[in-house]
Amino acid sequence: MAGYRKRIKLRFRKLYSFSCCKSTFGDDHAQIGQRGYSRVVYCNEPDKPAAMKLDYRGNYVSTTKYTVVNFIPKALFEQFRRVANIYFLVVAFVSFSPLAPYSAPSIIVPLIVVIGATMVKEGVEDWRRRKQDIEANNRKVKVYVKNNTFNETKWKNLRVGDLVKVHKDEYFPADLLLLSSSDEDGICYVETMNLDGETNLKLKHSLEVTAPLCDEQSFQNFKAEIKCEDPNEHLYTFVGTFYYDGNQYPISPQQILLRDSKLKNTDYIYGVVIFTGHDTKVMQNATDPPSKRSEIERKMDKIVYVLFTTLILTSFTGSVFFGTETKKDISGGKYRRWYLRPDDTTVFYDPKRAPLAAFLHFLTGLMLYGYLIPISLYVSIEIVKVLQSIFINKDQDMYDEETDRPAYARTSNLSEELGQVYTILSDKTGTLTCNSMEFVKCSIAGVAYGRGMTEVERDLAKRRVYRPLEMDDSSSDAPVHIDDTVDSGKSIKGFNFRDKRLMNGQWVNEPHPDIIERFFLVLAICHTAIPEMDKESVEISYEAESPDEAAFVIAARELGFEFFERTQTTILLHELDHASGKIVARVYRLLHVLEFSSSRKRMSVIVRNEENQLLLLCKGADSVMFERLSPRGRHFEAKAREHIKRYAEAGLRTLVIAYRELSEDEFRTWEDEFLKAKTSVTAERDALADEVADKIERDLILLGVTAVEDKLQKGVPECIDKLAQAGIKIWVLTGDKIETAVNIGYACNLLRQGMKQIVITLDSPGIEALEKQGDKEAIARASLESVKKQIIEGGSQLSSAKESSIQFGLIIDGKSLAFALDKNLENLFLELAINCSSVICCRTSPKQKALVSVTKMVKIGTGKTTLAVGDGANDVGMLQEADIGVGISGVEGRQAVMASDYAIAQFRFLERLLLVHGHWCYRRIAMMICYFFYKNITFGFTLFWFEAYASFSGQPAYNDWYMSCYNVFFTSLPVIALGVFDQDVSARLCLKYPLLYQEGVQNILFSWPRIFGWMCNGVLSSIIIFFLTSNSIIDQAIRRDGQVADLEFLGVTMYTCVVWVVNCQMALSINYFTWIQHFFIWGSIAFWYIFLVVYGSLPPRVSSTAYKVLVEACVPSPLYWLTTLLVVISTLLPYFSYRAFQTEFRPMYHDIIQRRRSEGSEPEMPELPNQVKVRMHHLKANLRAE
Repeated sequence: MAGYRKRIKLRFRKLYSFSCCKSTFGDDHAQIGQRGYSRVVYCNEPDKPAAMKLDYRGNYVSTTKYTVVNFIPKALFEQFRRVANIYFLVVAFVSFSPLAPYSAPSIIVPLIVVIGATMVKEGVEDWRRRKQDIEANNRKVKVYVKNNTFNETKWKNLRVGDLVKVHKDEYFPADLLLLSSSDEDGICYVETMNLDGETNLKLKHSLEVTAPLCDEQSFQNFKAEIKCEDPNEHLYTFVGTFYYDGNQYPISPQQILLRDSKLKNTDYIYGVVIFTGHDTKVMQNATDPPSKRSEIERKMDKIVYVLFTTLILTSFTGSVFFGTETKKDISGGKYRRWYLRPDDTTVFYDPKRAPLAAFLHFLTGLMLYGYLIPISLYVSIEIVKVLQSIFINKDQDMYDEETDRPAYARTSNLSEELGQVYTILSDKTGTLTCNSMEFVKCSIAGVAYGRGMTEVERDLAKRRVYRPLEMDDSSSDAPVHIDDTVDSGKSIKGFNFRDKRLMNGQWVNEPHPDIIERFFLVLAICHTAIPEMDKESVEISYEAESPDEAAFVIAARELGFEFFERTQTTILLHELDHASGKIVARVYRLLHVLEFSSSRKRMSVIVRNEENQLLLLCKGADSVMFERLSPRGRHFEAKAREHIKRYAEAGLRTLVIAYRELSEDEFRTWEDEFLKAKTSVTAERDALADEVADKIERDLILLGVTAVEDKLQKGVPECIDKLAQAGIKIWVLTGDKIETAVNIGYACNLLRQGMKQIVITLDSPGIEALEKQGDKEAIARASLESVKKQIIEGGSQLSSAKESSIQFGLIIDGKSLAFALDKNLENLFLELAINCSSVICCRTSPKQKALVSVTKMVKIGTGKTTLAVGDGANDVGMLQEADIGVGISGVEGRQAVMASDYAIAQFRFLERLLLVHGHWCYRRIAMMICYFFYKNITFGFTLFWFEAYASFSGQPAYNDWYMSCYNVFFTSLPVIALGVFDQDVSARLCLKYPLLYQEGVQNILFSWPRIFGWMCNGVLSSIIIFFLTSNSIIDQAIRRDGQVADLEFLGVTMYTCVVWVVNCQMALSINYFTWIQHFFIWGSIAFWYIFLVVYGSLPPRVSSTAYKVLVEACVPSPLYWLTTLLVVISTLLPYFSYRAFQTEFRPMYHDIIQRRRSEGSEPEMPELPNQVKVRMHHLKANLRAE
């Protein structure tokens, strides 16, 4: 092997990929020195006076939201952006005036507690970010110092102009200009996963003039100057000029190494710092993702406005009555309520100025009835959502052992939204599948090879609509067995091919061994993979740009064509020589690589073999390859097309393999034209290069077809089936052909038995005929009409099956989708799509997914919660546009995860995330908010009724501190426990009865009727509490000496009833008790009594009306205890009766499951309640109407 490591004379920079990318002065470079292009870097001279004057930013990076200086003002600003908090702040200020019905501390202290708790939470989260910053800023890097050595320093100490040395597998500490590397040609490989989520390696190369700077001594006298663009967020562009030894050299992105990318497959590099800290491109791109709010949170704001309106109305009503009654107190010189001394008044009570007194009373009422607005609602919900996120993160059933990755909630704002998902939009590759390609079958010289059945084939066989290809193939005399396997000793990632005709060198005995040899040569050479040898096991692994490419190289290796080394201009193979039967080492000189692109749909390499033959080796999609075959190269075309169709039906991804020999003259002529196109500085440079490349990729000779399988992830069919049973619409966007997508759809239960298919495609003879004519306008018109016609026909099918239970699946190809998204067809298409159970968008381009047009259409068109799930960088737009973005932490990097709201390791975990956590979180948050408003209305309206009883005098029924502690201490913890722990049914039953999820989709638990029902329950409870308590106590003797109840006794009794009622109401509402709920509910009631004893024992000037009221007045009085018992039972009876009636005669879906569970019987699928059936019917009708 060592003998083949020698340097070939043709240098790597002579390859097209370097000569064509060689930096040339373009129009952009003329802007150097102008606005936006004014940065100057003095290389290796950071202490130069001119450099010091520039005063560029240091390399210290901070991602925190706050600093020590601005934490308090900025955090306070964040808190008082909420309307409710502003209201309580104003009330706190006004409480210092005579208008206040209570003392100032009693309102200020709870506000400080609530705001302070939220600020502490913000501070803790920001401290975590600061710890990450400290870790990054203190990483070590080697920097060149005056004694001609590289010494270690911290990242944060780097300055613009410093020379640094970065070793293999280290991150770049700043944006660098690559000067040289351990390779004498100045090339290096870079992994940019942290920037764009891509795991494939990028090739970078230095300027030719700096490549010889390869050791410490060479930098002793190195001085240079860089003039370049100012800091910006564009990752893939760079304009600059390098001034060295009196010459100018243009700098391109090929010489730029970006911060947070990693050096790979290169021992070390030398670079000069251009951008530091927040000037680096990665930090310029560090923008927050779009702010998302859940539907419940938006509706909660509306409820708060309703309560504000109620507050204003009650205050206005009270002020009107107060003004009317005050005005009557002096009539004709007579005093009606003489005991109020209307002759000696203040402005707050003046019969002569009744309107003014009424207005001031209105302001007092706004403060007094302010308890209708729950001060602790927002902070309680934040606490609950954070705890819910922790439970999601800690769920062992969503932990993937293979990758050691748990589920991760990257936001806590959307937990309840997980329970309301109406539509799921999913990528296929890497999301539903593993994105771990396996070479399983191939067709060479018209003969199909590869035994065994894929997952899709097994599913097709179950449906009895498929016969494996190898059963139909009679091209070989070899006996055929489906399970004809060869034990390879161990499982090989990327290779699941089994066929004795090719394995272990047996291919030399096949009818066309020369074609088989060329076929696997193409797989072994036509790629950009990099071999890596494990020093311990001496095994070779490959770093490839895609899983497909890795699978091809591995397949070639396993079948006798081992790619073991790549130099700058050569590819070295160990081959099985079919003539001698021996393994020989061969060198192929690499001349040009014509890279794959989505527009070209193919890749080619031009090599020279040891026999001095020039070969063009090509692989690509059948849609572009067959038309490039020469007449003499089509011998096996019919068979190849047949095999491609069958492979597509089996769910396999196919590529056509071809080659041609080139003459020296043809190659030289083409090369000159190609290099001229690639080095042009026009905007059409890439188009010109593609056009020239197309000229040589002609007259190819067909060798065969590859078929790789991207297996479905574990549990995907079961997961999709459960989600479909839950009534969730599922859209899958894929680049596969229609045949492949349909069969994969069946394999993963996206399409199911008995489901009718509506197919919209432009693969029709009429459209194809127009495409051959090349009239683009005619093609567009015909395509639009064709798509419109097919959509209308699909709608007719749905209408005809309206009364039946038939489900429909919609399949549409990429071309048709582009026209379906036209503004004239969009609504028509959406109406069709949302009435189908599943939608598969085939042949979708990355652009269609990246522009998120489909996601936006579904999100806006349905008006329902939309969830997008994906795993790659091209899915980021879709994830950010959807209401909820779920990233799969797969093999395509972590860009999707970093842009997501929730991250899971496997698609199957989506089932538990939605059906269990989503259902629980929705139910908990909905009940929690409703209960919050219920308890505050109950408490607030007892104040109102007492005010009415006291002629709206402004006298509160309760002690100041009773009111202040109500939301903070006596009723807040039970509602938090409800929001964190309550379960209507267990996780097992949530998964067993997925239709239960529809409660969230239809928003049954947080609909306006239910919200107003809870509000009415609160008003009713307040009426019962006040009137029953007052009528039971007033004028009754409470002591042995005959003393009757006073205001203090009435207030304590009524408050005690409120605390008991709202906590017992909680106990009635909870479905799943834990010791924590028991502790909080009964503990809150007990704490009220403890508080009353402690507070009542304080001196009268502190405790005022509470002074020993419990110990001396309430506890000894049987009336206090009997009244409490009577009022609590009477107040809870209406809700208890309603729930009993509902459960018996109009049960909700979870009521049925709970009842059957308690009876010890669990039917397979309980019948859907009429209430839910009606709601679903109306929902579908509304969607059709839209």
